[in-house]
Amino acid sequence: MNDPTSARGCRGRVPSWAKKHKRLKDLHCAKEGLRGLRLATVCEEARCPNIAECFSRPTATFLILGSTCSRRCRFCSIHKGAPDSPDPYEPERVAKAAAAMRLRHVVITSVSRDDLPDQGAGAFVRTVREIRMHLPCASIELLTPDFSGRKDLLETVLREKPDVFNHNVETVGRLYEAVRPQASLKRSLEVLKIAREYSDDVVVKSGFMLGLGEREEEIVELLQDLARSGCDIVTIGQYLQPTGAQVPVSRYWEPKDFERFSDIAKTLGIRYVISGPLVRSSYQAGEALENIHNDGK
Repeated sequence: MNDPTSARGCRGRVPSWAKKHKRLKDLHCAKEGLRGLRLATVCEEARCPNIAECFSRPTATFLILGSTCSRRCRFCSIHKGAPDSPDPYEPERVAKAAAAMRLRHVVITSVSRDDLPDQGAGAFVRTVREIRMHLPCASIELLTPDFSGRKDLLETVLREKPDVFNHNVETVGRLYEAVRPQASLKRSLEVLKIAREYSDDVVVKSGFMLGLGEREEEIVELLQDLARSGCDIVTIGQYLQPTGAQVPVSRYWEPKDFERFSDIAKTLGIRYVISGPLVRSSYQAGEALENIHNDGK
């Protein structure tokens, strides 16, 4: 097995295959439109390396319920603290932005809102309904927090019949206490199972990062768990430390490793896998859904 402490480059330069050139023109145009509507995207807040490529596809991941998270995951650059009250006009602004950008696939995510009675489930519902009014031809993917594992809140969201229900497990179980202390792998896997059991029509998706200190056998075990939970799509990417305030990279896994884990996932029955150093949860999200549909979902 590979030793997770034998990191190449984790204390020095980022490997060339973990960098990406940004198409600044595409990026600038999209950002200007979002600022005008006072909206945030997780693409920006989480410093995604694929932001310009996705904006030009066109796909975008809108961050609802503010940009302050009630949890303190140690790999994430999104601001932590006491969130503001939800903006009642945000769902309509998201829909108008998606229509103005002529998006074909709209991803909606949020910070965790443990402070709210419904933990933000209602905001997902309202946003989906607004998008369907303003952009009826677009497919919709919901990337949700775990809602503390509450089945009633998950079913509130699932009743809106999103094309894709996505909830990321983020890392292997052993590392949760160190990097995701307010969550649990068991709970996240149960969230995915609830989505799978709720409807055969929804595409169930999850993703995780490498480079936080996981071992190879733990990665394989996590893929087995995701397959048993009914995941159709899995994304695997390299963790890149956003700023000095987050946990450092333990290891830069090489491109061939991502290909190998993709092959393992497929042998386990996961239908579509996007795996590579720069892959993030919403990377090629629209294409992944199309592939599932073409495969007969």
